[in-house]
Amino acid sequence: MELKGRIIVYSIMGCPHCMRAKNSLQEHNLPYTDISLDLYPQCREEFQAKTGKKTVPQIFFNNKHIGGNDDLQAVIKNKEELKKLIEEVKNNESQSDAPVPPDPSTAQHSADPGEIVCEPDEYAILVHDLKDSGLIKDHRKGLKTYKNSFSGKDFVDWVVKTKQLEREQAIEMGQALIDNHFGHNVKSSETFEDKDVYYRLLDDDDEDALNSGGMSDCKPRPAAELGADLRKLILRLYAAFLSPDGKKVDYKGIGGSDEFKHYIKLTKELQRVEIVDASREEKLAFFINVYNALVVHANVSRGPPFFNTVKYIIGGHSYSLQDIENGVLRANRKGVGMFSNPFGKNDPRLKVALEKHEPLIHFGLVCGAKSCPPIKTYTPDMSTVTSLTPQSIINIGQYAVIEQLKVASEAFLDGPDGCDVNVSKKTVYLSSIFKWYFIDFGKNNEELVQWVYDYMGESEKKEKLKEVMSGKFKVSYLSYDWSVNSK
Repeated sequence: MELKGRIIVYSIMGCPHCMRAKNSLQEHNLPYTDISLDLYPQCREEFQAKTGKKTVPQIFFNNKHIGGNDDLQAVIKNKEELKKLIEEVKNNESQSDAPVPPDPSTAQHSADPGEIVCEPDEYAILVHDLKDSGLIKDHRKGLKTYKNSFSGKDFVDWVVKTKQLEREQAIEMGQALIDNHFGHNVKSSETFEDKDVYYRLLDDDDEDALNSGGMSDCKPRPAAELGADLRKLILRLYAAFLSPDGKKVDYKGIGGSDEFKHYIKLTKELQRVEIVDASREEKLAFFINVYNALVVHANVSRGPPFFNTVKYIIGGHSYSLQDIENGVLRANRKGVGMFSNPFGKNDPRLKVALEKHEPLIHFGLVCGAKSCPPIKTYTPDMSTVTSLTPQSIINIGQYAVIEQLKVASEAFLDGPDGCDVNVSKKTVYLSSIFKWYFIDFGKNNEELVQWVYDYMGESEKKEKLKEVMSGKFKVSYLSYDWSVNSK
């Protein structure tokens, strides 16, 4: 169909509702111009001015603002309205107050992940030499065997002999290997000693971790910086391998892609990332993104993940999905079916755990099941923010990770998997997430439902909830669909 005017779709990369809207336009043979706010960040100011919205997609027929995907679907059902809109763009050129497509030459393409380079770490060279030294082997002490280990004394002797250094300097080098997360004491001590005490390189420590089997030679990066690179690559994967309706993931397609090969390479940098001194916001964004990426990695490599066994090495220590959720993000609280806290009092990962739990993380973590909150990514940065939610929410303003999570929780509660209200039965139906993690939301049903009300967007459902809350009410939990969200 030839148009004198123009259909504009504002979108972001990987947005499910954007995909649905564009797919619907294609099905009706309606050509459109896609303005990606990822590629053309200079268009964001105009986007806000013309729509007054923080969500995508936003669709225009010439200067007539249709709204989001739900609005488009309503127009398509109304054949008379759709006919009028088609006639408008078919017979009339785009008006001066209609959105203007940007010059393609101004697109700000992100660097290909394969081009990411790192500054080499001087201790990476030492590690390569150590691997070739013959010092690393199985050692037996009493009834205990320490596999793939070396003693502190042997290491110092080797450095003194091969590097022509004093013993004190050799000990400092051993400590530097620990401090830079290349290795650690097999008993978790963080001190290097010139004794028959055994140490193990990180690369030999946990062969089950999905990012084990080869270390990054890069200098350790701050969590926020590495997290940003991971986030961009995850967005690219989902942009390419989400189904047209945004509901399913082609894990097989991801596994065979070049982007996934780049992603695996990037996960090696997680092994020595600097995370202990990160801010609360940086930890929230970083660990939520890593959790969601680990679920994808597991689904691609091994199938649906087991939450206490699938893990990454992060900042020198192994973290399972359980460790990330309950140990770090829930401030070391017991999880479902757990008899003790994830981290003991001497566990070095306690330094990484949040001091106070954050209930909103439950709407950011994606377990890979159909009833989980949808896929999204987060950033601690107060500048550009993109996220994938049921309503494809993009943060154009100055939002931090907490604000993004609030938006995600609002979107989840607005949907049928998050909350439903039956006024006649005086019953509030909630996702089973609220049952499993009840303690995170309140001490009783009243506090729980008040939390839900406070984080719910303005809607007819919220009005119903307010009515139910005015008297006695019951809380019931929705069944949870654990089937995998794969194509």
